[in-house]
Amino acid sequence: MRKRAPKRRAVFLDRDGVINREVDYLSRVEQIAVLPGAPQALKALRAAGFKVVVVTNQSGVARGYFSEAQLRRIHRELKKRLARAGGKWDALYYSPHAADSAHPMRKPGIGMLKKAQTRFRLDLKASYFVGDTTTDVQTARNAGCVAVLVRTGKGGRDGKYAVKADRTCRDLAAAARWILAREAAR
Repeated sequence: MRKRAPKRRAVFLDRDGVINREVDYLSRVEQIAVLPGAPQALKALRAAGFKVVVVTNQSGVARGYFSEAQLRRIHRELKKRLARAGGKWDALYYSPHAADSAHPMRKPGIGMLKKAQTRFRLDLKASYFVGDTTTDVQTARNAGCVAVLVRTGKGGRDGKYAVKADRTCRDLAAAARWILAREAAR
């Protein structure tokens, strides 16, 4: 009988306010500002065996603020800037759907996480989600991930959902350190 490969763990990351400075409807490459410590956090998480997957709502596409082609340019440039500093993600998924669409790909739906789960054979219950909003925390809850809220970006002040994170950290670098320490203690 053939053994199944073990499922992998991931750290899901919101984009704006976690990796990149929070900008409402970031629509131009010039608006990209990688947050201090973010590339090193991605590098450390990947080195520890986690898949690093960025999941981001981008309703600016549905609103007509920017096109998917513009969004792809932004993501290519962000990826380059992270790589220059040693950081890398394994995948990036985005939802271009309107905020009121209730589309399953849009957070707090878990469609983007399910895509990554299928692609990488991920165990969502052994994975983490790092975000800066209560929507991100609710997404983690919906998927069964450990929820980590960072104080950068919106810092949980959006107030959309009455949920608490499993851990609150100053920024992505601190969140990565906490995740790695938690895993080492297991």
